Amino acid sequence: MSFDTLGLMAELLRAISQKGYSKPTPIQQEAIPVILEGRDVMGGAQTGTGKTAGFTLPLLQLLNKKAKNRGRRPVRALILTPTRELAAQVAESIETYGKHLPLKSTVIFGGVNINPQIIKLRKGVDILVATPGRLLDHVGQKTVDLSEVDFLVLDEADRMLDMGFIHDVKKVLNLLPKKRQNLLFSATFSNDIKKLADNLLNSPVMIEVAARNTASEKVDQLIHPVDRVLKSKLLSHLISSKNWKQVLVFTRTKHGANRLAEYLNKDGITADAIHGNKSQGARTRALANFKKGSSRVLVATDIAARGLDIDQLPHVVNFELPNVPEDYVHRIGRTGRAGSEGQAVSLVCVDEKKLLRDIERLIKRELPKEIIPDYKPDPSIKPEPIRKARTMRPRTNSSKSGRPQAKKFDSKSKQKTFRRKAK
Repeated sequence: MSFDTLGLMAELLRAISQKGYSKPTPIQQEAIPVILEGRDVMGGAQTGTGKTAGFTLPLLQLLNKKAKNRGRRPVRALILTPTRELAAQVAESIETYGKHLPLKSTVIFGGVNINPQIIKLRKGVDILVATPGRLLDHVGQKTVDLSEVDFLVLDEADRMLDMGFIHDVKKVLNLLPKKRQNLLFSATFSNDIKKLADNLLNSPVMIEVAARNTASEKVDQLIHPVDRVLKSKLLSHLISSKNWKQVLVFTRTKHGANRLAEYLNKDGITADAIHGNKSQGARTRALANFKKGSSRVLVATDIAARGLDIDQLPHVVNFELPNVPEDYVHRIGRTGRAGSEGQAVSLVCVDEKKLLRDIERLIKRELPKEIIPDYKPDPSIKPEPIRKARTMRPRTNSSKSGRPQAKKFDSKSKQKTFRRKAK
């Protein structure tokens, strides 16, 4: 199948061809025609499946078709993402595919000066990509009007909820017109996601391109048992001995990411850390260095790495296993993207045996283990409790203690769902 068969206009096909793509991915094959029909969509897709183009392409076509002949440009499409990096990636996709159309777009997120964003919004945009917190900042300052939004996209909705954005998302929904087309994409489907979908979507078409909560078949997964005190040394050994040129490494904490990047640099391996405590400029520079090859290793926490778009990333390393097994799927989804193969290596100490069992139960398979000579674990070492990383929560309705108040998202009705399985 080619993009020509999906009902896309010539200007979009031209941009796709210039990008170097000829065949759509499974989610693009399934989602594009359905979105062009004006239907709501609930998309189950892991990262690297091409879902961003799967919704930006038809969105651009529908907006261009329904162009309003007036001087001002109201926001007609709103795309909400959980992180700055993902917002920037989606905005880049819109620029790439919409370059032959007379549509304007911009992206807004926190961590940077708000004034340039205000200037762009005042000039008028058709498509707005935003993180929830910064969007509500603009709403509070009356620098954005959402009363004419025709299309809403919630991208990586599972992570949006994991990061505590549910209250902000509900606030945004209350500002939008009731009549609109809604697209929700999520790599996993918790009960909270299903409740959100029930309240948001109208008779949605369900599109899934992979079994839920499973790891990509294109990723070669391997476990290296090792003592916790030898993990840094083993990682350096693997990168050097196997001559890995580009490695994304996950840690559980921001301080752990900093310490590991510092260790690798001292050992002669160029590395940068990326996490929530870094300024947006530092995060952007670290990612740029990694993409262009001036830095071999990018050490990241889960929140910072969500939405990173790195073409043909060959190696992902779990320096520490995540506390939440679903995050393992998100992590290794950074490699093996869009049909290419990749390798995911996990360094597992005695403390993490339960975490490993939970991951294997989730993905329904036992992962192969390989002990590296000179790094055989000492059986006399006793497990220590794992301290859970603190998650940065967005500003929201707070109690007197200043902590966000958890509220249940009540399901008002059960919508009829039309299910489509991509092959």
